[in-house]
Amino acid sequence: MITPKRNCSLCPRLKKYRDKYKMLEPKWHNSPVQPFGNLDSNILIVGLAPGLKGANKTGRPFTGDHAGNLLYPTLLKYKLASGVYKEIHNDGIKMLNTRITNSVRCVPPGNKPKTLEKKNCQQFLESEINNMNNLKIILALGTTAHQEVLKKFKIKLSLYKFKHGDIHNIKNNILLYDSYHCSRYNTQTKRLTQQMFEEVILSIKEKLISLLPPSQPYLLKNRH
Repeated sequence: MITPKRNCSLCPRLKKYRDKYKMLEPKWHNSPVQPFGNLDSNILIVGLAPGLKGANKTGRPFTGDHAGNLLYPTLLKYKLASGVYKEIHNDGIKMLNTRITNSVRCVPPGNKPKTLEKKNCQQFLESEINNMNNLKIILALGTTAHQEVLKKFKIKLSLYKFKHGDIHNIKNNILLYDSYHCSRYNTQTKRLTQQMFEEVILSIKEKLISLLPPSQPYLLKNRH
């Protein structure tokens, strides 16, 4: 599988931004953030990019920022993860048949990656999806993640518009679920409520159970 090098320089602007924080916060991760969860999982959650004081600091997707405070407790509630979320990378949480990644692997200034930066990172998302042989459901958190997934499958963006709660049957019998990103802005403005997000995760869990044969309960396939 293709992954970015720890000191990846594909995007000069992003490298410069990381290098800035290597000086300001030398104890932070300040490198491309690797996915969390097993490649043989049935579910892949795709976000936008690492948060400055979240994954860029801790080295684990959605860990240490506001978005993780909604994402991880919800996954724990519906048994797509186990443990206790403590906003640190070594809190012992285990993903259950679920993998978390970002469409852009490095923290972008203002949380806004440029078009070329998204294009540069597309190879990593494509490789990741290609290596998830048991993949059945992708959850896109936000428009960018939604579009980057469609690009991987060579699907015209106009064919599947992003809309919270929508489900798209894309190539290879993979379902793409859409949800607003669980960012601070979306939750504080009530664009995304806890109930709305939980409904999406519950729908994914129930759908996955229906897709798997009785001999392979979804919780037993992968343990971390």
